[in-house]
Amino acid sequence: MADRQGKERFYYPDDRVIEKPFNWKQLIRLLNYMKPYVKTLLPKAAAAMIVSTAVRLIVPIIIGVYAFDKAIAHQDYLLLYWLVAVTAILYLASYISNWFRIRTTNQLGQYVIHDLRAGLFNHIQYLSHRFFDRRSAGSILVRIINDVNSMQDLFTNGVINTLMDLITLIGIFVILFVLSPPLAVAVLVIIPIMFFISTRLRRSIRRAWQKVRMKMSKLNSHLNESIQGIRVTQSFTQEYENMKYFNGVNMENYLAWKEASKKNAMFRPFVDISNAAGSAILIWFGVYLIHQGSIAIGTFVSFSFYLGMFWGPISRLGQVYNQLLVAMASSERIFEFLDEKPNIREKENAVSMKGIRGTIDFNHVEFAYDRTRKALKDINLHIPAGETLALVGHTGSGKTTIANLISRFYDVTSGQVLLDGIDIRDINLRELRANVGTVIQETYIFSGTIMENIRFGKPDATDEEVIRAAEAVGAGQFIDALPDGYQTEVEERGNVLSVGERQLISFARALLSDPQILILDEATASIDTETEMVIQAALKKLLIGRTSIIIAHRLSTIRDADHIVVLNEGKIIEQGDHRQLMEHRGKYYDLVLSQYNMLDDVS
Repeated sequence: MADRQGKERFYYPDDRVIEKPFNWKQLIRLLNYMKPYVKTLLPKAAAAMIVSTAVRLIVPIIIGVYAFDKAIAHQDYLLLYWLVAVTAILYLASYISNWFRIRTTNQLGQYVIHDLRAGLFNHIQYLSHRFFDRRSAGSILVRIINDVNSMQDLFTNGVINTLMDLITLIGIFVILFVLSPPLAVAVLVIIPIMFFISTRLRRSIRRAWQKVRMKMSKLNSHLNESIQGIRVTQSFTQEYENMKYFNGVNMENYLAWKEASKKNAMFRPFVDISNAAGSAILIWFGVYLIHQGSIAIGTFVSFSFYLGMFWGPISRLGQVYNQLLVAMASSERIFEFLDEKPNIREKENAVSMKGIRGTIDFNHVEFAYDRTRKALKDINLHIPAGETLALVGHTGSGKTTIANLISRFYDVTSGQVLLDGIDIRDINLRELRANVGTVIQETYIFSGTIMENIRFGKPDATDEEVIRAAEAVGAGQFIDALPDGYQTEVEERGNVLSVGERQLISFARALLSDPQILILDEATASIDTETEMVIQAALKKLLIGRTSIIIAHRLSTIRDADHIVVLNEGKIIEQGDHRQLMEHRGKYYDLVLSQYNMLDDVS
């Protein structure tokens, strides 16, 4: 974070200009997304393209060579009428084929974009927590939405239109040399100069579009952060500072777009200049050849038509190339995510654990989030199946880290975490997490009904099962009081509900999934005392037969735990039940005493 006038407030390590040469393998990889439609849509689009291109190449011959040099020169009006009729029929065929081509290519492009976005989203679902630790939600959204959208033009128009323009150029090139080789050589001498200039622009344009993607990612990240943190912003009256920073980010995005558009626009003037130079050569040298009797007037007219048609595809190919540069800048960022491998990987011969009992062992476990500062140091812990373990300690002592290792959101740096005597790295990951239910303090409520939010823990649960789970944790009373009951629509993050109500829904969601292992990470911290008493009564029944890990700062909630572990700076410093630890008069005793003293001060 920089000062208020600073250019940068956050640094997103994935948002950078990627310095690589044009990657043809990556382009082929991108085009491979069209493979599923090669036998269906692509042939139809190709057929329409061929018809349209053939018409464009035939008509100038009909007008110049046949209409001027044959029909008009010999006053053969019947032939002229026939030529007019044929030309009209050809243009009608071209209109129909172009309509069909555009319709088919649009359909093809949307299918490819759908598949690419779905593949990217599905891949992200299985990436490890470390991936999300390093990236903001906004920068990930940019990849899935903006970067994928930026390739829409390439797939919708670029591929087929590029083939069409290439075939047209080759056809025109051949026809020009057939009509008049000397005039063709004179006119097309400008092409090498134009090619040299366009290649000089290539890297500059590509870098500019990469910078646009980077600035857009930063803008979206800040927008996402600002919207989610609006209450904090208003609480600290930082609206003006927030707007000022947004204006700076927005201006950076604008300037990046301006620079990229400026460089992008440089190609078209070169095409126009080349067109003008080619037309001047055509008129000067063409008139000379007519006077010499080397070519007929009709041939000169056809040549003029083809030369006019020649620069159109050249210009469009330049635009397609710019589209390609934009798409490649985005594809590099998309494939960077797609090539990201989960840190947590399941072994090919993973052990199936359908009948988990719930015995958990930590054997000399050490863990570091950044591989420099250890969060856990030589942890040895035994949690028998069906028992309740409470983890106590100051913030940063390692309580949540232990819970994350049990769910295998992270792998240990050294040592082992065993479930029923099996290293959890050898267990089927899906089955492991299906048997571990977690309730955290900052619960997440999705947009939808309350019924759908609770059912998130078990998608195939019946309405009756959902209701029973809600009533078991004491949520049924407030849900029934809502106008639409369980069908009440809640907004994103459940802002229409109180903090305590959201937490009760989270409890119901976890309990509905019926896990063998239940982790409560500060789960009752946001619930009032009366509601907590309801939940505690329900948990005494619901935790029977389950291994449970309770993380709590409110020590009154863990008095009945079978085993209590006190952590400090990643180490176990005390363990035992409530009575034993109170008699020991150590750290746990001090924590309990300090909380009771606080309550006395309040009273």
